Amino acid sequence: MDTFDHNHIWHPYASIPNKIKTHKVLSADGVYLNLENNTKVIDGMSSWWSTIHGYNHPLLNQALQKQTEQMAHVMFGGLTHQSAIDLAKLLIQITPKRLDRIFFADSGSVSVEVALKMTLQYWQNNGQSKKTRFITPLGGYHGDTFGAMSVCDPENGMHYLFADLLPKHFFVMRPTMDNLEEAIEDLRNNLARNHQQIAGMIIEPMVQGAGGMNIYPAEYLKQARMLCDEFDVLLIFDEIATGFGRTGTLFALEHANTTPDILCLGKALTGGYMTLAATLTSQKVAKGVETLMHGPTFMANPLACAVAKSSVELLLSSNWKKQVHRIEKHLKQSLLPLKQHEKILDARVIGAIGVLEFNNEIDVEKVQNHLIEQGVWLRPFGRLLYTMPAFIISDEELSNLTQAIETVVDL
Repeated sequence: MDTFDHNHIWHPYASIPNKIKTHKVLSADGVYLNLENNTKVIDGMSSWWSTIHGYNHPLLNQALQKQTEQMAHVMFGGLTHQSAIDLAKLLIQITPKRLDRIFFADSGSVSVEVALKMTLQYWQNNGQSKKTRFITPLGGYHGDTFGAMSVCDPENGMHYLFADLLPKHFFVMRPTMDNLEEAIEDLRNNLARNHQQIAGMIIEPMVQGAGGMNIYPAEYLKQARMLCDEFDVLLIFDEIATGFGRTGTLFALEHANTTPDILCLGKALTGGYMTLAATLTSQKVAKGVETLMHGPTFMANPLACAVAKSSVELLLSSNWKKQVHRIEKHLKQSLLPLKQHEKILDARVIGAIGVLEFNNEIDVEKVQNHLIEQGVWLRPFGRLLYTMPAFIISDEELSNLTQAIETVVDL
C-alpha cells in the first residue's frame, strides 16, 4: 500500500485515510491487471464496465497516438474537428433512427445533467413552465453530480446525505421480474396524478446498475414509453452502463424495441481509454430546446472522440454477440445454481453481467483480499458481488473468475 496515497488521495466513496486497502496497478493487458509484488489478477469489473476490449489494445493505442500527433485538444466553442464529426455520424448510425442530434459530454454524470437540462428547457420553451420535476423508479443510479443525484434512489442510494438539498422528484415502484403489473400500475397512477408537473422520466433500460444490479422485464420499458406518450412526458434512457453490447444487444433498449426521446451513453464508449459520454436526442426535442446552456471545457475532446470511434468500430467488426452469449451461458451455469445456497438471496444474469446478492452485507476488504489470492479482481458493494468482464475474456479465464466467486460463498 502506498502511504502517500493512503493519507492524501480520495478514492471513490471512501474517506482519507482510506479504511480499505488500495492496490497499486503497475500495468494492464488483455483482461489482466498487473499489481505490485508480481501479482496478476483477472479484472472481472472491466474497470467499472468500460474496458470491453480489454486493456492495451493495439488498435485503440494506434487511434490515440495518431490523434495526438494532430492535436490533443481544442475548444468546441466556435470550432469543430473531424474526430467529433466522425464519431457523431457513427453513433447516429447505430442508435435508433429518431436520435440524430448529439451533445458530447465529458462524463456519464454530465451526460445525465445534459439530458435533464434538455428536458427542462424543452418544456420551458414550449410554454409549460410547471413541468419541472422528473419521475423515476426506486433503485436507480444516474451519477454523482447534483442533478444526477436527485434522480438516484433517495432511500437506499449513496446520496442520502444530500437528500434535503436536492430537488424533489417522483419515485415509483422498482420494477422486478416478479412485480411487473404492479410496477406499471404504480407508474401509471403517478403519471396520471402528477403529469402536469413532470417534465421527464429517466430509467436505466433492463438493468439498474450501481443502485442494486436489478434486472427487470423489457415489457416495463414498452409500457413506460406508451405512458410517457399518453401523459406528455419525455422519456430518457440512461444506457451509460448497458450500452455497447453489455446486455446481449448493442443497446439495452433493443430488448424492448423502444426508442426514448433522449439517450445517454458513456463508459464503454471509448473502450475504457478516455472519459467521454454522449447525449442523443431527436430533431423535435432539439428544436424545442433551442440554445442548450451547457459547454464543458473538454467537450468532444479529440483524443476521446478518436479512440471512441475506433472502439465502436472494433466492437461492430468483432463477433461480440457470440462473445457475450458465451459469457452469459457460462455465468448462468456457474452462478444461478448458487441461488440455493443459504447465504444467497438471489442470483441473476443478463448478457455479460452476473450478480450474486447475499443475505448480509459483504466484508469488502476480506472478500477483495481473498479474491486477489484467487487471481481475481472484483469490487463488492453492499450485499452484492457481481462481475462484468471484458468481452474478450477466454473460457479458461472466465472459469477462473466464476470459480473464485463460488469460493466467496463459502468464506
